[in-house]
Amino acid sequence: MEKLTFYALSAPEKLDRIGAYLSERLIRDVSRHRYGYVCIAMEALDQLLMACHCQSINLFVESFLKMVAKLLESEKPNLQILGTNSFVKFANIEEDTPSYHRSYDFFVSRFSEMCHSSHDDLDIRTKIRMSGIKGLQGVVRKTVNDELQANIWDPQHMDKIVPSLLFNLQHVEETESRSPSPLQAAEKEKESPTELADRCLRELLGRAAYGNIKNAIKPVLIHLDNHSLWEPKIFATYCFRIIMYSIQPQHSHLVIQQLLGHLDANSKSAATVRAGIVEVLSEAAVIAASGSVGPTVLEVFNTLLRQLRLSIDYALTGSYDCGTGIGTKIIKEHEERMFQEAVIKTIGSFASTLPTYQQSEVMVFIMNKVPLPSMQQSLEAGKAGENRNRLTQIMLLKSLLQVSVGFQCSNMLTALPSAFLDRLLSSALMEDAEIRLFVLEILISFIDRHGNRQKFSPISTISDISVLKLKVDKCSRQDTVFMKKHGQQLYRHIYLICKEESNVQAHYEALYSMLMLISIELANEEVMVDLIRLVLAVQEIAQINEDNLSTYNRCALFALGAAYLNLISQLTTVPTFCQHIHEVIQMRQKDAPFLLPEDVFVEEPKLSKSLDHLGPEVFFWQSKISEVLGGSGYNSDRLSTPYIPQLTDEDRLSKRKSIGETISLQVEVESRNSPEREQRAPAEEITYETLKKAIVDSVAVEEQERERRRQVVEKFQKAPFEEIAAHCGARATLLQSKLNQIFEITIRPPPSPSGTITAAYGQPQNHSIPVYEMKFPDLCVY
Repeated sequence: MEKLTFYALSAPEKLDRIGAYLSERLIRDVSRHRYGYVCIAMEALDQLLMACHCQSINLFVESFLKMVAKLLESEKPNLQILGTNSFVKFANIEEDTPSYHRSYDFFVSRFSEMCHSSHDDLDIRTKIRMSGIKGLQGVVRKTVNDELQANIWDPQHMDKIVPSLLFNLQHVEETESRSPSPLQAAEKEKESPTELADRCLRELLGRAAYGNIKNAIKPVLIHLDNHSLWEPKIFATYCFRIIMYSIQPQHSHLVIQQLLGHLDANSKSAATVRAGIVEVLSEAAVIAASGSVGPTVLEVFNTLLRQLRLSIDYALTGSYDCGTGIGTKIIKEHEERMFQEAVIKTIGSFASTLPTYQQSEVMVFIMNKVPLPSMQQSLEAGKAGENRNRLTQIMLLKSLLQVSVGFQCSNMLTALPSAFLDRLLSSALMEDAEIRLFVLEILISFIDRHGNRQKFSPISTISDISVLKLKVDKCSRQDTVFMKKHGQQLYRHIYLICKEESNVQAHYEALYSMLMLISIELANEEVMVDLIRLVLAVQEIAQINEDNLSTYNRCALFALGAAYLNLISQLTTVPTFCQHIHEVIQMRQKDAPFLLPEDVFVEEPKLSKSLDHLGPEVFFWQSKISEVLGGSGYNSDRLSTPYIPQLTDEDRLSKRKSIGETISLQVEVESRNSPEREQRAPAEEITYETLKKAIVDSVAVEEQERERRRQVVEKFQKAPFEEIAAHCGARATLLQSKLNQIFEITIRPPPSPSGTITAAYGQPQNHSIPVYEMKFPDLCVY
């Protein structure tokens, strides 16, 4: 062997003849079953291959590969293993020159076949499978860096390599069914096909470039489909963990897009299959590096929301082919519900990987998909339509809640843009109690930036809030602007939600948390005053009970007010305020415990029917609170004004005038306030007769008024420009003359103390004296 190696090194041109001879001998020995000579020939070839790295090795390799192929074709496991081992040694050699005419197609097919070996003897089967995996690993190493080779990433190769590796990953339990000793176990683990397949798959994916990811992932999806591996989802998740951790991070979004496409392709598969795909998506999204979900972020959410809507349709209609009746399958509603929950969880996972600005976009995107009563085109009529709308609203709000839970933004103005907040709050006034609760929870998750939410549960009237360990920061300028802009809107919705008959304990807990979080996170002095007024107005709802609320609802509102005022009084640290609140709570504990949270917000609330016969001492009085807080520098005028909800933007929009009407209103105001009008209209004496006449003639007066407005509008719409300009010019002149009179009065200089001084031209002229020289009476001097 030494002599042969020396000869081959000194005369490299003879290498191909040496290879051809050895190849011929080996093929003959294999066919004659002289396996000893086969081993010798292979060993000789291996040693020559390892020693000779000269440029003429290419021709020798042809002979070598022919011999390896011959061994792999043999039915003897030992020869297959021998051939594979030689091939692996060859694969680890880096050749100096590329090869133009070498093909590995046979090796890919044969090694893949060996990976699926089903030999009766378990040990031999394991060895053959491991040889197959090693062989595939060798092919990948040999071809992946050689640009002249047939592309290993082509689907025809990937469709063999990837399933072979997955097949061995999947059969982990077969080799581990026997329980060996710890020493054997360590050895066994080293030799396990599963370990080897895992390593090989990671290496393969790690070498995948941007354009090759798709071809590597597609066989994985097909394998999981063919072997029904989505349903338990454990193996599918395991596979995609390997994939996500092996590929280059910047390619993560390609895998996610593949999974989304596969989810769309399986739209009509069983709910369990779709749920499996979605859960794998969720895992993949968590692993994907932050911000690398790709350029089409909204497309990801669009696909998931589309699947959610389809699932709702399936659950309602009971078939995948809505109305066609062809190939319908029985749909289990609980499975669809599981799928919906999986989609919602995935939406949350995706959103958590995104930067803040994209999370905001996603939330606006989801909110715009929620069908609302104000958008007639998105609501479906009829019983089925109502159900679909309700389920869609609930599922989308659940998704929104998932996204908002992981959302951290210090600036509330950017976190809750007007368009988003308006739509969210309009769904807060729906009759459905579940939807209202979701809206409250979403708002709470936005406002709670310091994790205080859990500290307000359960609701109670504790005497010392320091035990809650609340994190309180000073209200920032942006938060002040946010509350100036949206505060009244929030108060109005809290007020209206309190009036809902269908509220349960969870609603009151959410309302309480909401009030407290606004007080801690977003409150300046003005907001505090408004919140106290709001809570007193809520107490009045329960006291007067115009809406015929149940006893529980009334007691809950009383209890909510007591708990809130108890906490807010301790936050404001005004002793007299704390004392008043504490006194009322003590009176309630003594005479009306059913007005306190400790008796109302429990599993079996203790209520009283006689809510209309309570004494004044168990209520919080606006006048008293206004007095005690006014003495500490709070705005007592505002505090003493009862809270009345403002008109909403929707109301204003519905009452918005056209341009013509707006002009007519302005003209009407002008004409009413003009001096001529004042002179013309004498004060009218009001008697019984005039009142009677006003009532009778009101219709005629309205018609005249309407006609007059129409004429004014028509004038402004049809009159020539010069006429309108002249009319407005006359008004302007009148206004200017009035202004001139006012300026003359205000600017005229004061008379001089020394009387008038005659000027050079003989005209008397007033000289103004500087203020510091003027003589003031003693009473004017401070």
